[in-house]
Amino acid sequence: MTASHSDSLVVLFGATAGAYGAKLGSDERELILLVWQVVDLQNKKVGTLHKSLVKADNLDLSDQCREVSGLTPEGLGKAEPLDRVLQQFSQLVSSDLKVLGRSSYTLCSDGQLLIRQVLHPETSKKNCVLSDCFYSFYDLRKEFHTCYPSSAAVKDQTIKTMAEYLGLGTDEAEEDFGVWQVKTMVAIIFSMLSEGCNHVFTEPETVKHKYETGPCSKSETVDSETVIRARGLPWQSSDQDIARFFKGLNIAKGGVALCLNSQGRRNGEALVRFVNSEQRDLALERHKHHMGSRYIEVYKATGEEFLKIAGGTSNEVAQFLSKENQVIIRMRGLPFTATQEDVLGFLGPECPVTGGKEGLLFVKYPDGRPTGDAFVLFSCEEYAQNALKKHKEILGKRYIELFRSTAAEVQQVLNRYMSTPLIPTLPTPIIPVIPPPYTIATGSVRDCVRLRGLPYTAGIDDILEFMGDATGDIKPHGVHMVLNQQGRPSGDAFIQMKSADKAFMVAQKCHKKMMKDRYVEVFQCSGEEMNFVLMGGTLNRSGLSPPPCKLPCLSPPAYAAFQTAAVIPAEAAALYQPQALLPSTRTPQASAAAPPTVTYYPAQAAQLYMNYTAYYPSPPVSPTTVGYIAAPPGAVAAAATATHTPILPQPGALVRMQGLPYNTGMKEILSFFQGYQYAPDDYNGLIQLSDQARSVLQAPKEWVCL
Repeated sequence: MTASHSDSLVVLFGATAGAYGAKLGSDERELILLVWQVVDLQNKKVGTLHKSLVKADNLDLSDQCREVSGLTPEGLGKAEPLDRVLQQFSQLVSSDLKVLGRSSYTLCSDGQLLIRQVLHPETSKKNCVLSDCFYSFYDLRKEFHTCYPSSAAVKDQTIKTMAEYLGLGTDEAEEDFGVWQVKTMVAIIFSMLSEGCNHVFTEPETVKHKYETGPCSKSETVDSETVIRARGLPWQSSDQDIARFFKGLNIAKGGVALCLNSQGRRNGEALVRFVNSEQRDLALERHKHHMGSRYIEVYKATGEEFLKIAGGTSNEVAQFLSKENQVIIRMRGLPFTATQEDVLGFLGPECPVTGGKEGLLFVKYPDGRPTGDAFVLFSCEEYAQNALKKHKEILGKRYIELFRSTAAEVQQVLNRYMSTPLIPTLPTPIIPVIPPPYTIATGSVRDCVRLRGLPYTAGIDDILEFMGDATGDIKPHGVHMVLNQQGRPSGDAFIQMKSADKAFMVAQKCHKKMMKDRYVEVFQCSGEEMNFVLMGGTLNRSGLSPPPCKLPCLSPPAYAAFQTAAVIPAEAAALYQPQALLPSTRTPQASAAAPPTVTYYPAQAAQLYMNYTAYYPSPPVSPTTVGYIAAPPGAVAAAATATHTPILPQPGALVRMQGLPYNTGMKEILSFFQGYQYAPDDYNGLIQLSDQARSVLQAPKEWVCL
């Protein structure tokens, strides 16, 4: 029973089992006390003052709560649970209104915290239904400051300071906890209604009933004071789940942007945009509050970060998202030949798509090829739930994954695929061959150490700092970062030391030493064990497991022909540039006048590792790196005078293919590139090839596949 211009107020005060005052609700503790009284604004009368204890699930009271409220776990154990107390609240308020002859009311509380940070979050977690009266309320502090502009700032106001400003009694000891607060708030309201002020309560605070979805354009201006970053989200959480975590706070329309990783999957982070900075500041107070069993970290973010994730420029996407309050489902793994009719038939009549074909959006590459992803709109939660039940059902010969999605994720996925170049343009400088100035570690001598448990953000400099004084005992180019199949740090690294004794000392000194916020395990090992892991094998308590590239079916015979020093084209080297994987090593001797670097690839490494770069790209400071490795001055001079090295034609390029089926052969690869410009026949002059490989490259084909 509320109205936009209510003739009554219900003055409400509450307390939790934890923090009190400005930190109310910040510690996620439950409500234990509600005190209220109806105020007739027209006749300046009051109803009965009611005080109700609330039984919390956790009756362990904080020291501050015990001291301020005087409540005990024993007393709270006899109270009613929250849902019953809320029912009693509605019944008693209705009864008091009848006695006063009034029909409508609006809540009035001391600040925003009780309504936004306590009642709404707690009832959401306990699946209690709040009546409409809790979605509109007056903030007494703001109303007081409007009525008395010379008073303290809103954020510095308390019931006691407002009473002192008006010269009212402030002896809290005279009344029970909660009773004094409500009586004082009523006295303050009557002072504001007096003839000298004649204050009118006209613009209540509002709480949104539900989160509104919608598109966001990159041309919009987003205030950085309204954006936060939430970290640690469950991967399956949707925008509605995030809105529920921030229940009680007003999120801007389309203001939830789930972040995706490089593979297009959610990374457990989201950017959330609120309607104003006040709501953002309240959201920051929910740092490390829980979503299910996980705590969520909340930090400040910027408007630029939000637009980078949620902003879009595509008219097609804007038209797709123009239908408001729709539930968005993402479909992944669709056959490339799937049509709109196929998708609608897959979903079936039990989950009709909004607008039929207009409610489908296929994600495509810039050249129009499908990616296998699509987004679907549903008009209600029931239809969306029916669609999610089809998760991993078969369409054609493929199973289809279905997930909840958001407008921001639609923008993010479309932006990523539409910005993907069809064929990357690679540089084409001439790179001569320089004989290797070092040897690759082999044999069973345990002159290496293995670092396990490195932070994923750790670089070469971090490892050198971690090694401390032992850095001087590392062989040149002796630090090897082990990367996973996506080319990212796996948390492991190998280091070649100058002797087995040095390796033993490092393992003893640095084992379980801290790097950033993690401890790192250090073990002594041999060069043979290191090479197995760098080639993709595994090293564990069971011994060595061979790398996948050692399997005969994964090692094309043509690659075994690299017997002597070989030139690797700059394009191939560019595929494994150090900057793309890890920061380059800095040496104290480096200077601005350092000689230019020359790319070379040792013959020994070419024979051992050429096949394996597709599985575990070598790090920038490893001897097996395909990339730019600094050569000694003599090598630079030799490179400058070399005239016998064949030259790559300027328009040429090398392309690396990922995601090939394991049974793919040379014919399938060449057929895939059919129709592109022919490559010159002198590619075979760059490297020594077997007759079989030479016959393949001399044929009128367009690309060289490594």
